[in-house]
Amino acid sequence: VGDMSNFKLDVVIHGDSEEAAASSPNRKVTVCLLFISSRLFRGSRAAVGGNFKLPVEGDEKREHGPAVKSGPLISGTAYCISSCSMTLLNKVVLSTYNFNAGISLMFYQNLISTLVVAVFGFFGAVSVEKLNWKLIKLWIPVNLIFIGMLVSGMYSLKYINIAMVTILKNMTNILTAVGELYMFRKRQNQKVWTAMFLMIISAVSGSITDLSFDTKGYAWQIVNCILTASYSLTLRQVMDKAKQATRSGSLNEVSMVLLNNLLSLPFAMFLILIFDEWRYVMNAGVIELPMFWVAATASGFLGLAISFTSMWFLQQTGPTTYSLVGSLNKIPISLAGLVLFNVPLSVPNMFSILFGLFAGIFFARAKMS
Repeated sequence: VGDMSNFKLDVVIHGDSEEAAASSPNRKVTVCLLFISSRLFRGSRAAVGGNFKLPVEGDEKREHGPAVKSGPLISGTAYCISSCSMTLLNKVVLSTYNFNAGISLMFYQNLISTLVVAVFGFFGAVSVEKLNWKLIKLWIPVNLIFIGMLVSGMYSLKYINIAMVTILKNMTNILTAVGELYMFRKRQNQKVWTAMFLMIISAVSGSITDLSFDTKGYAWQIVNCILTASYSLTLRQVMDKAKQATRSGSLNEVSMVLLNNLLSLPFAMFLILIFDEWRYVMNAGVIELPMFWVAATASGFLGLAISFTSMWFLQQTGPTTYSLVGSLNKIPISLAGLVLFNVPLSVPNMFSILFGLFAGIFFARAKMS
């Protein structure tokens, strides 16, 4: 145990000290009692190490300041890593293994996410809000958009190379910004609209010069852009309403992940029956390959990661910032897609891709200015 000369007692007193002492005669007695108790229990100082600090009034808020500031950075980084990995792995499962059942793959991924969250919730590792019918009814529109976004994204990845998918996804930023203008009355500056115009040019020029152009793939990608923008806007709007529909008055990211994935299962099963995918899956030779199941299962865990990190990041920021980070995220995804999947390229198409990536960076700088 160190000498008491090393002991520091921090007491925050606002205003003039003499005036405070006059208005509060018991303050000195309180400080003396605290000092005496510290001598009686000075052994606890060795247990916690360093100087003991007594949090008074505003100290507790100040301690959480750095954590609040770093929240968007940490959640954004986690979202980028999981998003990159998920895109690449889905491309492997759908294209490399030539698996033509995107809805079934989505069902399997969401089933894994649901089971993982349920198991962790059962053992108390995570806090999960108890579901009720009012909350479920409120969340169903978000969930339907979520399903459409996942399915359209998978089918676009099957027919289009990753680099072009990422460039076409820039259109999502434009739709999101327009949606924020009408839904949240949030206006963008001139630089942002200029960046969006550059994104449109890159998307159009990229599609014209795409050597592996596929009409189905581009149609799916256009639908995906609309649904992705709708998802981020609707989710941000429903988040606050959903809290009022819970017993605790709050709704954490884990509960939202469970809602999204659990509610998607019956809808996915209905779609599998409607599109007769179950027959294809039962007769597909690829399901006999162990590595296919390894990749599909890994994509399920990444689906859980991206569900959690996207909601976490969206809560920390907003819809347009969420889309803007997705723009910067396109750079590593595009380069990895070109290298890993041997995509045929022409000089104009390569220029369009680079121009699109530049437009994404310009958009990010414009948003932060």
